[in-house]
Parts: sequence; C-alpha cells; structure tokens
Amino acid sequence: MNRIPVMVPRLGEEEAQAAAEAVRSGWVAQGPRVARFEREFAALVGADHGVAVSSCTTALHLALVLLDVGPGDEVVVPSFSFIATANAVRYVGATPVFADVDLDTGNLTVATVDAVRTSRTRAVIAVHQGGVPFDVAALRDAAVGWGVPLVEDAACAAGSTAYGRPVGAGAAISAWSFHPRKLLTTGEGGMVTVDDPEWAARLRRLREHGMNVSAADRHASAQPVLEAYLETAFNYRMTDIQAAIGLVQLGRLAELVTQRRALAARYHDLLADVDGLRPVRDPGHGETNYQSFWVLIGPEYGVGRDEVLAELAAAGVSARRGIMAAHLEPAYAGVASAPLPVTERLTRDSLILPLHHQLTEDDQRHIVGVLRKLAR
Repeated sequence: MNRIPVMVPRLGEEEAQAAAEAVRSGWVAQGPRVARFEREFAALVGADHGVAVSSCTTALHLALVLLDVGPGDEVVVPSFSFIATANAVRYVGATPVFADVDLDTGNLTVATVDAVRTSRTRAVIAVHQGGVPFDVAALRDAAVGWGVPLVEDAACAAGSTAYGRPVGAGAAISAWSFHPRKLLTTGEGGMVTVDDPEWAARLRRLREHGMNVSAADRHASAQPVLEAYLETAFNYRMTDIQAAIGLVQLGRLAELVTQRRALAARYHDLLADVDGLRPVRDPGHGETNYQSFWVLIGPEYGVGRDEVLAELAAAGVSARRGIMAAHLEPAYAGVASAPLPVTERLTRDSLILPLHHQLTEDDQRHIVGVLRKLAR
C-alpha cells in the first residue's frame, strides 16, 4: 500500500542546479546570493529590508534582542503554536505569558491579548498560525495604543494575505521560516523583515557576531578592512547555498499558493456533508496559503481525534495531530497561565490532513472516504 504523506517539499532540478552553481562558485557562506534573496523576499512580502538568518527561531530571538526585551519583562505569546515561539522569549531571559486564541483561526485577538497583558508586558508575538493571517489591522492598532511592540511570527505565512496585501506588509517586524514543511523552503533557514533601516543594520550585526562590517563586504574590498565588534552577538547566518535554493523557490511561490488553495477548496467540497468536522478556512480579512490544512472534530462526529489518526494511518494516510499547545508540554510544566480553553480544545480535537503538490484528487477522495466511514 502506497502511503499518502502529510507533506512533500516542492524541490526539483532547478534547485539542485542552483545549489550546485553556488558550490562551484567557491562562495558558499553568506554572500551575494544571500543579499539577493533578502532583497527579493522583502519585496515579495512588502517590506523594505530582509535579513536572512539560520531559522525562524533565531529570527524571533533577534527580534526580541533588537527590542531590548530581557529579564523581568513579559512577552505575550500564543500557547497554540510550535514551541519555538515561546522558547524565543526564554532565550532573552524574559517570561512568556500565554494568551488564548480564536476558535476559527487559531490566532491571537485584541481581546485575548488584553486579557493577559500587564504593566510588565514589553512585547507581543502574534502568529499567523498555519498560514492563516491574524487580524493585522486590529492587533497592530491595539499594540500602538498599548505602547507595546508587535512581533509577527510569519513562519508559515509566505504567500498569505491580509486586507489585500501580503502578510508582512506594514509590519514593524516579522519573522519567517524556510523549513521543509513551509511552502518556500531552503532546507533550514529564516528571515527577519523590517522597514526601519537602522533596525535592519543592527539585525545584520547581531546575526554576525556583532561585526560592523560583514565578512562579504570585507572580502569584496580591494583594501584591508579592520572590522570592529560592537556588541556581544550571535552566529545566525544563512549560507549562499541555501539562498540559491530560496531564489528558485521564490519563483514557485505564487503557483504553489494557487495549487494549495485549489486542493483546500476540494477538501471543503468533499467534507461539506460530514457532520462534526470543521476545516480551517479563510478569515474575513484575508486569505491563507494553506500551509497546513487542519480539521476540528466536534462532539457530533462521534470519534475522538486519536482514533481518527489511527484509522487514517491504517488506511495509508499520514495525518498529524493538530498544532501543539506549549503550556501543556513538560518544558513549561509549572508555568502559571490564565485559562486557555480554546487552545486546549484546538490542540486536543484537531488534526492536520495531507496537503502538498503531489496530492491527487483520488488521494483526497480516499482520505475523506476514511473520515466519512468513521462518522457517527
């Protein structure tokens, strides 16, 4: 029996050739391809500056360092997110404060943030969960009113839109992922996008040991350049090999979003008559790239999430549990939090169905057929 994988990255001969050309060039560390990838990615998402880094986790870390968040500070985050969102707060010695999310989108709202915000809140990290855009107009305006910086965790959201603009456009600071589960991948890798040129300059120093002149600029100079190290910083660089792959992937993104939205529409049609299953959809303020296609199981369905996963696996379908809740993980045991009923329902009762460029109509009919047979 051929298994249907939950995800397959879209990588082909063009990416292989681009990586090989980077290797043959002799410049494999951070260099000209990284610089080009930064410019083109920033333009794609509507930001003035892109700073490539080694992962979205390091992007979030640098965002908080940039904002001078540290010990004694609190940062409001969703528990309903990959654990890296909360971990980045701990990296700077601050305290993550978990806020609940909206049932339909899995995202923070003004109300859920306001419910846990205190005088010690120094930042909010809001996630465009699974590619579903949060209400950027409402949260950005609220953050300004609170006097608190808003960091946008756009790890999953390349190609999503909010209010007719790309996610990232108009954001003070956004963090992105190019992990293989994302639509646009470099294997591993990430990006920080900002509009402020001074922020961009500091982010470039922070990712490269605090040097005031990058290694690429030093090598490009015909004269000796004596660099200075302005602050204690990090080694969070992206390689030119990764950026070469990313540049090819940028050209595929629009096609991939169109294809995934078509596959999601077919799932919606096939699931329309199955009581108790509620698939993720576009919010009223934007369009998702469907980086993940999750389904919430209601009590009327009659079968629990874990049994559904087991039955799908037996039928050759590699589905996954829904998005995790960080506050329920051992790493955050004993961390006090406000009640998070929506978060706990979503993480307990949802699952992620396969969605990728190799998925066929027959695959989708097989998957939904299993779900239909299980229905009460």
